[in-house]
Amino acid sequence: MISTEQRAWLLDQLRKSLFFRGKLHEWGLIEVAERIENVQGKSLEWDLDELYISEDAWNRVIHGGIKPVIVFANPTVLTSIEKSVSYYRMLAMVSQKSMNNTGASTVRYEQSDNIPKAEYAQFIAQRLNLLISNLIESDYSVNRREFDLWRAMAAGSQAQGSWQNRKGNQAEYDMRRELVEQLQRTGLIEDDLFVNVYSRALELRLRDGRRLKMASEPDVLIHAGDRLESAIEVKGGIDKAGVLERVGAAIKSLRRVKEEDPTATTILVVSRVSMTVQARSDIESNKQVVNAWFAIEDILRESKARNRFYQLLGLT
Repeated sequence: MISTEQRAWLLDQLRKSLFFRGKLHEWGLIEVAERIENVQGKSLEWDLDELYISEDAWNRVIHGGIKPVIVFANPTVLTSIEKSVSYYRMLAMVSQKSMNNTGASTVRYEQSDNIPKAEYAQFIAQRLNLLISNLIESDYSVNRREFDLWRAMAAGSQAQGSWQNRKGNQAEYDMRRELVEQLQRTGLIEDDLFVNVYSRALELRLRDGRRLKMASEPDVLIHAGDRLESAIEVKGGIDKAGVLERVGAAIKSLRRVKEEDPTATTILVVSRVSMTVQARSDIESNKQVVNAWFAIEDILRESKARNRFYQLLGLT
């Protein structure tokens, strides 16, 4: 019999594995690699100086019996194979953010149907080849399988970043959905009103004249006229390693609410399995900022906690 904490961990890891597998197909990593491998390299022009490919790196690849197109970015490939930019960026083990910071943004060209023009393709190829050449020169030998691992490491890092965003967002969306269902149950909004909880920002007018806004920092705000009545901050991550940082960010956000209206009710919603003794202590020592905190699992599954939550918000 596994514990509640073990079950939560198992479900979270399964979701993560499925998410990573989904990104593999969403980004077309296999398909793009196969298309590049099928390119006839003899049809390409390889001016090493123009493409910022070092002679040492080039020779190591050639002598290793590896097709240069598998390793080095060529403008012709970048302008003819969709998403090929992502293949070479990951091979260089550089993030999209880092590329953007150098003025060689690749994000739009890593999406379907977008390919760079020749001049920009040359610019991107130069930036990536410079990195790839240095990586090859820093190694004692060239192994084709290692290039696959380079791309896998970059893809995994990118997927991890997406997963972290997804986890936090999913908890927020779960709370949004629960709030909308409560408003419909109590008749505070029309029962047949369709509400897209995935909207970037959402504002609902309640029948009692209040306005409920769902955005970020805080995640939920309730206004009564010009007065800020309530605020909710949702932190849904389950990893205990980052819980103090998440709680700290939530307290900072809710402190701004209190500065705007000291009488506002402030609520923090977190994942129960992520909570540590220190996290609870941090919340307890900031009672003047955080009026109450709940485990998201309790709100979604236990009527007693859910009723208290909605009573504090005046949504019963």
